[in-house]
Amino acid sequence: MKFNIAATALITVTSCVTVTSFSTYTSTKAFRCITRTTVSPLHGILDEINSDSFNLLGDGKNDKDAQTEIDRAYETFLAQLVFSANDPRLDIVDNIELCSDPAWLAWLDKKIKTTTDVEEKMALRDLNEMILDIVKRMELSKAAEEREAKEKAEAEAARLAEAEANAEEGRKLTDAEVLRRARSVDRGGLGDATEMKKESVSFYDQELTPEIRMSYDDLVKKVLPPYKPGDSPASIVFAYYDQFDAQFIKVLKERAENGETESQEVLNALSNEQSKRLAAATENIKNVLAAGDPMRMEGVIVKLAKEGKVDEPFLLLLEANANQAATAGAEGPAKLMKRLGERAMEEKDKQTQTKEVRLLRRLLRTDDSSKREEFLIDAFTPRQGLLVQGTAANAAKALDGELPDEEKPMPDVPPPDFINACKAVLLNFGNLSANDDRGDLASRIKQIASEAEVVATRIYGKGMSLREQQDRMWKEQTTSIFDLETLEIEAEKRGEVAPWANPDSDDILPGFDASGKMRIGGS
Repeated sequence: MKFNIAATALITVTSCVTVTSFSTYTSTKAFRCITRTTVSPLHGILDEINSDSFNLLGDGKNDKDAQTEIDRAYETFLAQLVFSANDPRLDIVDNIELCSDPAWLAWLDKKIKTTTDVEEKMALRDLNEMILDIVKRMELSKAAEEREAKEKAEAEAARLAEAEANAEEGRKLTDAEVLRRARSVDRGGLGDATEMKKESVSFYDQELTPEIRMSYDDLVKKVLPPYKPGDSPASIVFAYYDQFDAQFIKVLKERAENGETESQEVLNALSNEQSKRLAAATENIKNVLAAGDPMRMEGVIVKLAKEGKVDEPFLLLLEANANQAATAGAEGPAKLMKRLGERAMEEKDKQTQTKEVRLLRRLLRTDDSSKREEFLIDAFTPRQGLLVQGTAANAAKALDGELPDEEKPMPDVPPPDFINACKAVLLNFGNLSANDDRGDLASRIKQIASEAEVVATRIYGKGMSLREQQDRMWKEQTTSIFDLETLEIEAEKRGEVAPWANPDSDDILPGFDASGKMRIGGS
């Protein structure tokens, strides 16, 4: 009897599914939707076990609901990445934990394979490659830091071992030997010892690290065989010419020196392609100089830029000719070639998609800080547009004889967009260094960003932190009676009456009487 009473129980089944934590919104909403408690009828445990309704794996309904919620969260996050006004790489870095989530990457890969829209498939594939590239770069950066830390620890351990060995050797010396060694040391402390100078190693003499080799693995697979039907080393080099930087050429040379014939064939094709482009650039410069007048020369450069012929060999040849003329003492030709080079770079910058990147490239070429400040002030200062925006609302107002709405004065380059452009360039090319005294690219961009912050603060004032913004919102959540009085006086000057200042009007708000009660029907 006691056993039967004990066997009779109220069975509460709680369906709980484990969901990969993708975001706060996802986990909260998903778990809220999938966690439910259902009460089964009152019967014995043995009857429950023998029945078909007892399923340790669940009925699958809650699993489906949870997956639906996760898919919605993934779609929302994908929309944030695709339609963001920032550089996609910045958003990926800011959300690297979510972007590198294996579940999210698997979902994105599935979406790429299942979508039927060609443009969407290409855009998602580019986004996926960008995410994988950034994740790989961060992993390589972490591996490089660990390797450097390990090498420093090993060097320090070797130094300590050497010092300990020298100390142990010194303990075994006799007094006479100690005095003999002391005499060999100059009384000034330095003697004839020469100052050790650390020689700077050129880029071409620097050793390739394992991380550098790994960073080019994907590009190596693209340019080396096996090729698709119809492709050759020449066609591959032509297609990926812009990705052949100096570091990648060093990687290919190392592989060729190790006996890899495919890498040597690609290097030969690259040399031929460079010769062709250099010959074309030489002919274009001859056409520019044949114009005679400097203004006409600049006109030819503008024409070449529109045709896409102002490329890297063209700019390098102009710079080389300017340096050669300056070395020979020909100041006139040197100034002319420098002027043409600056105009060519300006026209090349006009082909850039965004104004902020165009401004950054111009600032990087300017060594004078006062000139950079002038460029920043000109770019950050708000200007009133001369043309009114051609919207439907403005067109309707024009038909009615009303003045169209004027746009708010805006700068050519908003400071936040410029800072985001600096971050994007640092992310992509921050490890590049120069052989001159200007320093590496990262330090130069950081210097420009600090100058931009000073100029933006001078124009717009000091920005507020999140805490300051919250305090302001809390303080200004209500309107002061003095502000209402000011608005009332301004309305009287315009010949109008503020709604709260009209004693004869009992229709302060539509649908409410003077006492604030809602009107119903015709009352």
